Amino acid sequence: MDQTGLLNNVITGANNIDNGRKGFAVPGKERQGRISYEDGIARALAAFQEAQRIADPQTIILAEVYFLTQELQFCAKDDTDTRNSLTYALQAFRDALRSLEVVEDATRYKSAEMTYPTDPKKRVQGFPADALHQACASHNTRLRNILRSPGIEMLEKAMLKQRAINMKAAQGAYVEKQRRALST
Repeated sequence: MDQTGLLNNVITGANNIDNGRKGFAVPGKERQGRISYEDGIARALAAFQEAQRIADPQTIILAEVYFLTQELQFCAKDDTDTRNSLTYALQAFRDALRSLEVVEDATRYKSAEMTYPTDPKKRVQGFPADALHQACASHNTRLRNILRSPGIEMLEKAMLKQRAINMKAAQGAYVEKQRRALST
């Protein structure tokens, strides 16, 4: 599947999940809600699994950004905690995408790397824990916290676990880009 198709499935999946959740609350629409919800989870999960298989950090991050953008759009206006969390995550991923641009230019990245602490606690496998690593680690924590919430269906937990796996996969693939940029 190409990146456009993958991202389209993420958007459609998030939309169907939201429609399904809304359907659960309407008497007589529970069955339609269940169908939409399960279809949405299946589409989104398949897209996130495909993103992991591709192992391209940009694709993984864009899939997450598209999903989070949809979640933010569907979020109630008065749910400030969730809105703030989603807004923070989206900003962190925008910063991560900037890191991806810089790492592609070895000269620029070598200069940028000089500004990062050398403390091993501030590095990932010896490389700078820059915006991409920070965004993925922070979002992984966010996803793991959601997984601990009671009442989440196993189907949705599978999608949350896949998204967390994708954060680690994005970091791993990004470390390879860092290695290439700093070894030239």
